[in-house]
Amino acid sequence: MGVNPIPEGYHSVTPYLVVDGAAEAIRFYSEAFGATELMRLPMGDKLGHAEIRIGDSIVMLADEFPDGDHLGPKSRGGPSASFLIYTADVDAAWSRAIAAGCTCESEPKDQFWGDRMGTLRDPFGHRWSLATHKEEVAPDEMQRRMQAMMAEGQPS
Repeated sequence: MGVNPIPEGYHSVTPYLVVDGAAEAIRFYSEAFGATELMRLPMGDKLGHAEIRIGDSIVMLADEFPDGDHLGPKSRGGPSASFLIYTADVDAAWSRAIAAGCTCESEPKDQFWGDRMGTLRDPFGHRWSLATHKEEVAPDEMQRRMQAMMAEGQPS
């Protein structure tokens, strides 16, 4: 029997974060999002690679290595991607993340596509949305709701 091409516990797509201060990021993500550290590979005074679990997903991360153009959002002038965490209680998760030091971009509210969702920024410059799926919405109804929202001039 051969080796599974997707390691046990991983998904087909796994986010990989570059941060200025990976060890501090691991501590922060544990506090803000309930992350569990799985492993770390130090390279001198930096982390060359680390892995954490948030919910059922693994997130990889490493320190910045400017010589190799491995830079985090702060060094690049802002995030180039964002992350969504589905949770059973978005409001509790939101409060925990804010208390840990995230800053609000948009507070949790019910969205036309059926989620209650809010977006925040972590101290390392990454953007995270937290959501609870509350309602199944058919694509045609989602389109109708989006058009009604746009007609009212409301942002999502």
